[in-house]
Amino acid sequence: MVHMRSYTPFEVANMEFLVNLNIEFTQLQITPTGIEKSFSDATAPIRTYFKEKGVHDYALQGQGPANKVFVEAHVLDGFRVFRTKASLYRPVTKKGDPRICFYGLYSRIQPDDIFAIIAADSSLLLVIDITRVDIKTHYNSVLANPIQDYLKQVSHNANSVAQELLGKLMAYKGHWINTTVNADTGIGREVEALLGIPMNASKNPDYKGIELKSYRSARPNIRKSLFSRVPDWDISKLKSGREIVNKYGYYSDGVLRYSNTLQSERPNSQNLRLNVNYPKDLLEVEEDIILNGGSFSKIDDVAVWRLQNLHEALLKKHHETFWIEVNTRGSASGQEQFQFSMIEHTRNPNVAQFDVLLDQSMITVDFLFGRPKVDAITGAAKKGGDCVLFKIKKSAAPLLFPQTLTYSF
Repeated sequence: MVHMRSYTPFEVANMEFLVNLNIEFTQLQITPTGIEKSFSDATAPIRTYFKEKGVHDYALQGQGPANKVFVEAHVLDGFRVFRTKASLYRPVTKKGDPRICFYGLYSRIQPDDIFAIIAADSSLLLVIDITRVDIKTHYNSVLANPIQDYLKQVSHNANSVAQELLGKLMAYKGHWINTTVNADTGIGREVEALLGIPMNASKNPDYKGIELKSYRSARPNIRKSLFSRVPDWDISKLKSGREIVNKYGYYSDGVLRYSNTLQSERPNSQNLRLNVNYPKDLLEVEEDIILNGGSFSKIDDVAVWRLQNLHEALLKKHHETFWIEVNTRGSASGQEQFQFSMIEHTRNPNVAQFDVLLDQSMITVDFLFGRPKVDAITGAAKKGGDCVLFKIKKSAAPLLFPQTLTYSF
């Protein structure tokens, strides 16, 4: 499979404009071979996007012409619309590699142009040549045009979820709300209950694509939780949390466990430290010794993540997030009560900053291995409470989330 070429500054500007409109999209580069054969490979990003948007799931599709799926497609070219259909299929040959074909498009384009594909809904794809079409100019034009009409509607639909969620939370303005669980997670659980979100352990965003994160205003130096992701054990020296516990763990309440924070700035009490390996695109956990003068030297490898996997986890979890700050107090019954104070509404984290913030210890990692695990639904004890949390210091959040709106209660 041919990898996509590097983007030009013009293409980057087009994609940034779509991102700022809160419009999600995928990209397709149509190669000279694609033009000649009148089809393109449906790459992994395209397949994932179609599945998440409810357009099509290639994994469930049979091979051959009889199993083709057709989706309406509108190609937006400046002031014109070319209405066609996209054929999504898996051929009988070549192991059924997923393909996509836009009928009539290939004779109208130049080789290696890159297209943004936007799911207006599950039954309509919008297609824009970001190599040649100036999206911002058409969107802001005083003359009505299809790009303006379609994209404003898609952007409105995307933003309407945030407005709906904000309205539901604003309904509790000035109210003191009782928590039902006395724990650090008690407020987050109660907020989800207010919104009718069932308790679950999903890694997907909480409310119709928007992630919810609650924290107490009385903790000004709190680290905000970003996401959970265990190391890539397949390329790590130690192959599981259990192996880490066996080598570096300690006994607490009669249980062998390992619970500690890791950062790049210095080793922790078990001499474990993070290292951002830029040349290899890896985040490494290593065992270090501290040398005279305060520097340190690696004595052993422990575990590792591919930075690309961490970037994908961040983008998936925090495409759009409500960071909910609350004031708290105790009630006569001893239960904690909270009141909404402020919401920070963020979108589109700056992935380029993620690695830098790791390197500067503004993003840290909590290893929580060997704890007794409690089932989120039943409350029953389970084995293997392994968890790895990536957290960011509150003061560093604006560096990772530059697009922030603030709502006060």
